Amino acid sequence: MKSHGYAAFEPKAALRPWSFERREPGPRDVVVEIAYCGICHSDIHQVRDEWGGSMYPMVPGHEIVGTVTAVGGEVKKFKVGDLAGVGVMVDSCRVCANCKADLENYCMKNFVGTYNAKGYDGAITYGGYSNNMVCDERYVHTLSAKFADKLAGVAPLLCAGITTYSPLRHWGVGPGKKVGVVGLGGLGHMGLKFALSFGAHVVQFTTSASKIEDAKRLGADEVVLSKDADAMAKHAASFDFILDAVSAPHDLNAYLKLLKLDGTLCLVGLSEEQLPVAPFSLTSYRVALAGSNIGGMKETQEMLDYCAEHNIVSDVEVVSVQQIGEAYERVVKGDVKYRFSIDMGTLS
Repeated sequence: MKSHGYAAFEPKAALRPWSFERREPGPRDVVVEIAYCGICHSDIHQVRDEWGGSMYPMVPGHEIVGTVTAVGGEVKKFKVGDLAGVGVMVDSCRVCANCKADLENYCMKNFVGTYNAKGYDGAITYGGYSNNMVCDERYVHTLSAKFADKLAGVAPLLCAGITTYSPLRHWGVGPGKKVGVVGLGGLGHMGLKFALSFGAHVVQFTTSASKIEDAKRLGADEVVLSKDADAMAKHAASFDFILDAVSAPHDLNAYLKLLKLDGTLCLVGLSEEQLPVAPFSLTSYRVALAGSNIGGMKETQEMLDYCAEHNIVSDVEVVSVQQIGEAYERVVKGDVKYRFSIDMGTLS
């Protein structure tokens, strides 16, 4: 199937237009004409081969929303004209214990990423910085009609949304819980929105004084400048749960000290560097350091439905495909509120 988009051809070069072939749609496949694709920091890491193992040419993008233009004969969930979304994965083994438990994101054979990955047939996957997508309906999400005029803000829910929703649900964030969110970026602002919506008392941590007012605008009950030792000390041993959404190197021990007995600090930001942890930071109050990645297909659909019901989308700046390079530089500098969404209509 003919496709065109923007691709990286080497780690240090700008993305440029590229025409390529996707597989021909099969009986269980859905074809989506892409309207918007979010820019995730992991796109930049992989384009620049900062995690290693990048394959070129690479078409990034795993926060994909658009309209169904064709369905295979065995497809049950979709019809032509439906809104649809594709997230971080496009396949998994489907038979391991985790896949059978609707936790395909923890597939024991490793799920197949939407881009920069090899399918089980050996074919390279290409992502959403493109005009269309072909995907098995199991890995395509339905989108409420309520999202019709908000698609640019819906796109990041497919990664930033589920990446923060899943751990907050898993660790039971809700009324009566004191929750911290570290970092107010693409992930952090979604973590803040969800934790507040779930009824928790939410404290936003930031290194930037310029973000204090915006955190309050988004509804944070309290905002703490993490560089202020006295302000941090006032919250010692008081948090039930802290969601760490920072992808840059930072001191985990400073936040572990803020957890109460049996509290949990969960990492969702992916630092390029190792983050040292002092044993006493864990043993003093029997606290846990954990991690979480996206969510399974069932939970991601649950998140999308929850967002439609509660009018939650990402705060985005819409850019054209011609502005991808500029957007990448601004993401690295933290100069975006809070996610870029590419208008794929600008391809033509």
